[in-house]
Amino acid sequence: MSVTVRVPAKVNVRLAVGPARPDGFHDLANVFLAVSLYDEVTATPAPSLRVTCEGPDADRVPLDRTNLAARAAELLAARHGIEPAVHLHIAKDIPVAGGMAGGSADGAGALLACDALWGTRTSHADLLDICAELGSDVPFSLVGGAALGTGRGERLTGLPVGGDFHWVFAVADGGLSTPAVYAEFDRLTPEAPAPTAPPALLDALRTGDTSALAGALANDLQPAALSLRPSLADTLAAGTDAGALAALVSGSGPTTAFLVKDAESARSVAAALTASGTCRTARTATSPAPGARIVTP
Repeated sequence: MSVTVRVPAKVNVRLAVGPARPDGFHDLANVFLAVSLYDEVTATPAPSLRVTCEGPDADRVPLDRTNLAARAAELLAARHGIEPAVHLHIAKDIPVAGGMAGGSADGAGALLACDALWGTRTSHADLLDICAELGSDVPFSLVGGAALGTGRGERLTGLPVGGDFHWVFAVADGGLSTPAVYAEFDRLTPEAPAPTAPPALLDALRTGDTSALAGALANDLQPAALSLRPSLADTLAAGTDAGALAALVSGSGPTTAFLVKDAESARSVAAALTASGTCRTARTATSPAPGARIVTP
Protein backbone atom coordinates (compact mmCIF):
# COMPACT_ATOMS: atom_id res chain seq x y z
CA MET A 1 0.00 0.00 0.00
CA SER A 2 1.16 3.52 -0.74
CA VAL A 3 -0.34 7.02 -0.84
CA THR A 4 0.67 9.71 -3.32
CA VAL A 5 -0.06 13.40 -2.75
CA ARG A 6 0.30 16.12 -5.37
CA VAL A 7 1.15 19.57 -4.00
CA PRO A 8 1.62 22.88 -5.85
CA ALA A 9 4.27 25.57 -6.12
CA LYS A 10 3.43 29.14 -5.17
CA VAL A 11 4.07 32.65 -6.38
CA ASN A 12 3.93 35.68 -4.10
CA VAL A 13 1.95 38.37 -5.91
CA ARG A 14 2.59 40.71 -2.98
CA LEU A 15 5.34 40.09 -0.47
CA ALA A 16 5.47 42.97 2.01
CA VAL A 17 8.20 42.57 4.62
CA GLY A 18 8.37 44.36 7.95
CA PRO A 19 11.39 44.85 10.21
CA ALA A 20 13.13 41.91 11.84
CA ARG A 21 11.44 40.67 15.01
CA PRO A 22 13.27 39.67 18.21
CA ASP A 23 12.88 36.00 17.20
CA GLY A 24 14.70 36.66 13.92
CA PHE A 25 11.62 36.35 11.72
CA HIS A 26 9.90 39.23 9.92
CA ASP A 27 6.23 40.17 10.00
CA LEU A 28 4.79 39.72 6.52
CA ALA A 29 1.78 40.55 4.42
CA ASN A 30 2.25 37.73 1.96
CA VAL A 31 -0.34 37.24 -0.80
CA PHE A 32 0.10 33.68 -2.05
CA LEU A 33 -1.20 32.16 -5.27
CA ALA A 34 -0.77 28.43 -5.85
CA VAL A 35 0.34 27.64 -9.41
CA SER A 36 0.10 24.54 -11.56
CA LEU A 37 3.63 23.23 -11.08
CA TYR A 38 3.58 20.24 -8.76
CA ASP A 39 5.72 17.90 -6.71
CA GLU A 40 4.38 14.46 -5.81
CA VAL A 41 5.19 12.77 -2.52
CA THR A 42 4.56 9.04 -2.15
CA ALA A 43 4.47 7.44 1.29
CA THR A 44 5.03 3.66 1.56
CA PRO A 45 5.44 1.51 4.69
CA ALA A 46 9.10 0.86 5.51
CA PRO A 47 11.18 -0.43 8.45
CA SER A 48 12.37 3.11 9.20
CA LEU A 49 12.19 6.65 7.86
CA ARG A 50 13.82 7.02 4.46
CA VAL A 51 13.67 9.76 1.79
CA THR A 52 14.42 9.41 -1.92
CA CYS A 53 14.01 11.93 -4.72
CA GLU A 54 13.91 12.09 -8.52
CA GLY A 55 13.44 14.85 -11.06
CA PRO A 56 15.19 18.11 -12.03
CA ASP A 57 17.96 19.03 -9.56
CA ALA A 58 17.12 16.03 -7.37
CA ASP A 59 20.80 15.87 -6.42
CA ARG A 60 20.35 19.19 -4.58
CA VAL A 61 17.53 17.90 -2.36
CA PRO A 62 18.69 16.74 1.09
CA LEU A 63 17.71 13.16 1.85
CA ASP A 64 18.41 13.27 5.58
CA ARG A 65 16.16 14.50 8.37
CA THR A 66 16.69 18.14 7.43
CA ASN A 67 14.28 17.51 4.54
CA LEU A 68 10.89 19.02 5.40
CA ALA A 69 9.15 15.85 4.21
CA ALA A 70 11.12 13.80 6.75
CA ARG A 71 10.46 16.35 9.48
CA ALA A 72 6.74 16.29 8.67
CA ALA A 73 6.64 12.52 9.09
CA GLU A 74 8.48 12.76 12.41
CA LEU A 75 6.22 15.47 13.81
CA LEU A 76 3.04 13.65 12.78
CA ALA A 77 4.28 10.35 14.20
CA ALA A 78 5.28 12.02 17.47
CA ARG A 79 1.86 13.62 17.80
CA HIS A 80 0.22 10.19 17.57
CA GLY A 81 2.80 8.23 19.55
CA ILE A 82 3.96 6.03 16.67
CA GLU A 83 7.25 5.46 14.86
CA PRO A 84 7.82 7.31 11.56
CA ALA A 85 8.33 4.05 9.70
CA VAL A 86 7.85 5.25 6.14
CA HIS A 87 9.63 5.60 2.82
CA LEU A 88 8.95 9.03 1.32
CA HIS A 89 9.66 9.35 -2.39
CA ILE A 90 9.60 12.86 -3.85
CA ALA A 91 9.04 13.37 -7.57
CA LYS A 92 10.29 16.93 -8.10
CA ASP A 93 8.91 19.32 -10.67
CA ILE A 94 8.96 22.55 -8.60
CA PRO A 95 12.32 24.36 -8.98
CA VAL A 96 14.71 23.53 -6.14
CA ALA A 97 15.71 26.51 -3.93
CA GLY A 98 13.87 28.71 -6.40
CA GLY A 99 11.59 30.83 -4.22
CA MET A 100 8.51 28.78 -5.15
CA ALA A 101 8.18 26.82 -1.87
CA GLY A 102 9.24 23.45 -3.27
CA GLY A 103 10.60 22.25 0.06
CA SER A 104 7.50 23.52 1.85
CA ALA A 105 5.33 21.71 -0.70
CA ASP A 106 7.14 18.46 0.04
CA GLY A 107 6.59 18.95 3.77
CA ALA A 108 2.86 19.48 3.29
CA GLY A 109 2.64 16.59 0.84
CA ALA A 110 4.42 14.20 3.18
CA LEU A 111 2.20 15.25 6.07
CA LEU A 112 -1.01 14.51 4.17
CA ALA A 113 0.37 11.28 2.67
CA CYS A 114 1.53 9.92 6.03
CA ASP A 115 -1.74 10.84 7.73
CA ALA A 116 -3.63 8.85 5.09
CA LEU A 117 -1.15 5.95 5.09
CA TRP A 118 -1.15 5.60 8.88
CA GLY A 119 -4.88 6.22 9.29
CA THR A 120 -4.19 8.79 12.00
CA ARG A 121 -7.14 10.98 10.90
CA THR A 122 -5.51 14.22 12.04
CA SER A 123 -7.86 17.21 12.00
CA HIS A 124 -7.28 19.94 9.44
CA ALA A 125 -6.52 22.41 12.24
CA ASP A 126 -3.87 20.09 13.71
CA LEU A 127 -2.34 19.53 10.27
CA LEU A 128 -2.06 23.30 9.88
CA ASP A 129 -0.41 23.54 13.32
CA ILE A 130 2.20 21.00 12.26
CA CYS A 131 2.68 22.85 8.97
CA ALA A 132 3.34 26.10 10.84
CA GLU A 133 5.91 24.32 13.00
CA LEU A 134 7.65 23.08 9.85
CA GLY A 135 7.93 26.50 8.20
CA SER A 136 6.25 29.74 7.23
CA ASP A 137 5.17 28.65 3.73
CA VAL A 138 4.09 25.10 4.58
CA PRO A 139 0.50 25.92 5.69
CA PHE A 140 -0.22 27.54 2.32
CA SER A 141 1.19 24.53 0.49
CA LEU A 142 -1.43 22.44 2.26
CA VAL A 143 -4.42 24.68 1.47
CA GLY A 144 -3.49 26.15 -1.95
CA GLY A 145 -5.73 28.50 -3.90
CA ALA A 146 -5.08 32.08 -2.83
CA ALA A 147 -4.48 33.43 0.65
CA LEU A 148 -3.07 36.30 2.65
CA GLY A 149 -0.38 35.13 5.03
CA THR A 150 0.34 37.28 8.08
CA GLY A 151 2.61 36.86 11.10
CA ARG A 152 5.65 35.24 9.51
CA GLY A 153 3.32 34.06 6.73
CA GLU A 154 1.81 31.07 8.54
CA ARG A 155 -1.51 32.68 9.58
CA LEU A 156 -3.72 32.35 6.52
CA THR A 157 -6.88 34.08 5.35
CA GLY A 158 -8.34 32.65 2.16
CA LEU A 159 -8.86 35.07 -0.71
CA PRO A 160 -11.45 34.91 -3.51
CA VAL A 161 -10.13 34.74 -7.07
CA GLY A 162 -12.38 35.65 -9.98
CA GLY A 163 -10.56 33.89 -12.82
CA ASP A 164 -7.42 32.19 -14.03
CA PHE A 165 -4.07 33.95 -14.33
CA HIS A 166 -1.31 32.85 -16.70
CA TRP A 167 2.35 32.81 -15.71
CA VAL A 168 5.82 32.08 -17.01
CA PHE A 169 8.56 31.14 -14.55
CA ALA A 170 12.20 31.51 -15.55
CA VAL A 171 14.37 29.02 -13.66
CA ALA A 172 17.87 30.23 -12.86
CA ASP A 173 21.03 28.20 -12.41
CA GLY A 174 21.72 27.55 -8.74
CA GLY A 175 19.69 28.81 -5.82
CA LEU A 176 19.54 31.70 -3.40
CA SER A 177 19.65 31.27 0.36
CA THR A 178 16.44 32.61 1.90
CA PRO A 179 18.23 33.67 5.13
CA ALA A 180 20.85 35.48 3.04
CA VAL A 181 18.17 37.34 1.08
CA TYR A 182 16.44 38.43 4.29
CA ALA A 183 19.77 39.53 5.76
CA GLU A 184 20.40 41.63 2.66
CA PHE A 185 16.87 43.05 2.96
CA ASP A 186 17.67 44.12 6.52
CA ARG A 187 20.86 45.77 5.33
CA LEU A 188 19.11 47.62 2.49
CA THR A 189 15.96 48.49 4.46
CA PRO A 190 16.96 49.34 8.04
CA GLU A 191 13.57 50.95 8.80
CA ALA A 192 11.02 48.83 6.98
CA PRO A 193 7.38 49.94 7.44
CA ALA A 194 4.65 47.68 8.77
CA PRO A 195 3.62 45.28 5.98
CA THR A 196 0.20 45.59 4.31
CA ALA A 197 -1.65 44.03 1.37
CA PRO A 198 -2.91 46.76 -1.00
CA PRO A 199 -6.68 46.75 -1.58
CA ALA A 200 -6.10 47.26 -5.32
CA LEU A 201 -4.26 43.94 -5.51
CA LEU A 202 -6.93 42.07 -3.55
CA ASP A 203 -9.60 43.58 -5.81
CA ALA A 204 -7.67 42.49 -8.91
CA LEU A 205 -7.60 38.92 -7.62
CA ARG A 206 -11.27 38.99 -6.69
CA THR A 207 -12.35 40.26 -10.12
CA GLY A 208 -9.85 38.23 -12.13
CA ASP A 209 -8.45 41.41 -13.71
CA THR A 210 -5.05 40.49 -15.15
CA SER A 211 -4.10 44.04 -16.12
CA ALA A 212 -4.93 45.38 -12.66
CA LEU A 213 -2.99 42.56 -11.02
CA ALA A 214 0.00 43.35 -13.23
CA GLY A 215 -0.02 46.90 -11.93
CA ALA A 216 -0.12 45.80 -8.30
CA LEU A 217 2.55 43.07 -8.19
CA ALA A 218 5.38 43.81 -5.76
CA ASN A 219 8.02 41.96 -3.77
CA ASP A 220 9.95 43.75 -1.04
CA LEU A 221 12.67 41.08 -1.23
CA GLN A 222 13.38 41.79 -4.90
CA PRO A 223 16.04 44.50 -4.35
CA ALA A 224 17.87 42.15 -1.97
CA ALA A 225 17.71 39.25 -4.43
CA LEU A 226 18.98 41.51 -7.23
CA SER A 227 21.78 42.75 -4.99
CA LEU A 228 22.93 39.18 -4.40
CA ARG A 229 22.27 38.03 -7.98
CA PRO A 230 22.48 41.07 -10.33
CA SER A 231 22.03 38.88 -13.41
CA LEU A 232 18.36 38.44 -12.52
CA ALA A 233 17.77 41.97 -13.83
CA ASP A 234 18.61 40.69 -17.33
CA THR A 235 16.05 37.91 -16.97
CA LEU A 236 13.36 40.34 -15.80
CA ALA A 237 14.10 42.63 -18.75
CA ALA A 238 14.04 39.74 -21.24
CA GLY A 239 10.57 38.70 -20.10
CA THR A 240 9.07 42.18 -20.22
CA ASP A 241 10.70 42.83 -23.60
CA ALA A 242 9.01 39.65 -24.83
CA GLY A 243 5.58 40.96 -23.85
CA ALA A 244 4.99 40.01 -20.23
CA LEU A 245 2.57 42.39 -18.50
CA ALA A 246 4.65 42.39 -15.30
CA ALA A 247 7.71 40.70 -13.87
CA LEU A 248 9.08 40.09 -10.39
CA VAL A 249 11.40 37.86 -8.43
CA SER A 250 9.41 34.96 -6.95
CA GLY A 251 9.74 35.01 -3.17
CA SER A 252 13.41 35.07 -2.21
CA GLY A 253 14.40 34.01 -5.73
CA PRO A 254 16.18 33.24 -7.92
CA THR A 255 13.19 32.10 -9.99
CA THR A 256 11.56 35.05 -11.75
CA ALA A 257 7.81 35.23 -12.45
CA PHE A 258 6.09 36.86 -15.41
CA LEU A 259 2.37 37.58 -15.54
CA VAL A 260 1.03 37.32 -19.09
CA LYS A 261 -2.29 37.87 -20.85
CA ASP A 262 -3.20 34.32 -21.89
CA ALA A 263 -1.87 30.85 -22.73
CA GLU A 264 -0.61 31.91 -26.15
CA SER A 265 1.33 34.80 -24.62
CA ALA A 266 2.76 32.42 -22.02
CA ARG A 267 4.16 30.13 -24.71
CA SER A 268 5.65 33.10 -26.57
CA VAL A 269 7.28 34.64 -23.51
CA ALA A 270 8.62 31.26 -22.36
CA ALA A 271 10.21 30.68 -25.76
CA ALA A 272 11.77 34.14 -25.75
CA LEU A 273 13.15 33.68 -22.24
CA THR A 274 14.65 30.31 -23.12
CA ALA A 275 16.25 31.80 -26.23
CA SER A 276 17.58 34.84 -24.35
CA GLY A 277 20.24 32.89 -22.51
CA THR A 278 19.35 34.69 -19.26
CA CYS A 279 17.87 31.62 -17.57
CA ARG A 280 18.24 27.86 -17.62
CA THR A 281 14.67 27.13 -18.66
CA ALA A 282 11.19 28.67 -18.61
CA ARG A 283 7.96 27.03 -17.49
CA THR A 284 4.34 28.02 -18.05
CA ALA A 285 1.63 27.63 -15.40
CA THR A 286 -1.77 28.91 -14.34
CA SER A 287 -3.25 29.97 -11.02
CA PRO A 288 -4.99 29.45 -8.73
CA ALA A 289 -4.24 25.76 -8.21
CA PRO A 290 -5.55 23.42 -5.51
CA GLY A 291 -3.51 22.66 -2.42
CA ALA A 292 -2.16 19.27 -1.39
CA ARG A 293 -4.41 16.48 -2.71
CA ILE A 294 -4.28 12.70 -2.54
CA VAL A 295 -4.04 11.40 -6.11
CA THR A 296 -3.74 7.66 -5.41
CA PRO A 297 -5.22 5.74 -2.47
